[in-house]
Amino acid sequence: MPAPPKQPTSFLDVLEQVWWRLDTALDAEMIEWSAKLGALEALEAGTTAIIDHHESPNAIPGSLSIIADACNEVGVRINTCYGITDRHGSGGALRGLAENDRYLRECAQRNDPMRRGMVGLHASFSVTDQQLADAAELAEHHGVGVHVHVAEGLDDADAADRLRELSRDDWLLVHGVHLGDDHGLRGTIVHNPSSNMNNSVGYARPARFSNPVALGTDGIGADMLGEFRMAYLAQRHDDIDAGPAEAWGWLEASRELFGGPDGLDGDSVTWAYPEIGAWHVAFTPAIRAIDVDVAGEAALRDGVATRVDADEIRAKAAEQARRLHAALADCARSVRRPRHQDGWRTVGTCLNQPAARSWSAARTVASDSRSLAAFSMTATP
Repeated sequence: MPAPPKQPTSFLDVLEQVWWRLDTALDAEMIEWSAKLGALEALEAGTTAIIDHHESPNAIPGSLSIIADACNEVGVRINTCYGITDRHGSGGALRGLAENDRYLRECAQRNDPMRRGMVGLHASFSVTDQQLADAAELAEHHGVGVHVHVAEGLDDADAADRLRELSRDDWLLVHGVHLGDDHGLRGTIVHNPSSNMNNSVGYARPARFSNPVALGTDGIGADMLGEFRMAYLAQRHDDIDAGPAEAWGWLEASRELFGGPDGLDGDSVTWAYPEIGAWHVAFTPAIRAIDVDVAGEAALRDGVATRVDADEIRAKAAEQARRLHAALADCARSVRRPRHQDGWRTVGTCLNQPAARSWSAARTVASDSRSLAAFSMTATP
């Protein structure tokens, strides 16, 4: 993808110069094919379910259904949500809230175990107190949790104070790098070591939390066994006494996030390695999935997807990537930066529109950011 307008020197710069520009440069067709590619590469890595946190400020209505349809076509389960934010004004936040509501109603009507939803929130520093309350209320109404990025960077270090009274046990608290040990939030911490390194935000030290901890990728790759290995090495780098068992536990805990203990019934993976356990996987890179069943039906055989044409998906995704890159090349800075009590100020405009982005979280969670959107997926070893 084209280089950002200027070299980022902080996490907020990374958001402004990379991710938020990407959000505002995608359209529905890009969303569809990036979701298909991400689901395909997740499946090929032994990932059977995706937990997604999506944003597309210029293509909000129907975006979650586009993603769900794309993933299900490949044969992968999906739990998605729209990340509400005030970055595009109160109208944008309301449209995001409405998309969460629409999709959750659709899920309830379909009652399909292949698709689920939550209510999404962007990092709380980009959301008003009323928007936080509205998101929590909508989640309670639908009987689902909130999926929110928490204290990923120093700009969001006060997230716990704003979320503490709202959080519930079914919330996904993604990152937690700058959370205090006694933060008081309810929910599962989703640790994303590769993403945290890529964005240079620090190490979360997830072993310190009393909350359940699961493993995610936040858009860096689709190989959850590889992400486990990264989690172990990051912990080992921080603590010489650490072994791989704790990081493996985070990977195992992720399985509960897609509908509880029965949410992945009928999912199985045959690996090209006989021993799938903490010590073996920690020191055996590039373990491949050979056969994958999802909901009792074949989705991958001999490493090849059975329900879709993988070559077509890659070709179409590459075509959409070229469109995206052209849009980004023409796109000036299109972000709004927080300015203390004065709220957000526009610091640029994008010459293009349509958008989508980000997947964050769990279950042998994996992800793909090589094409268009950023995915975080989950699955079963």
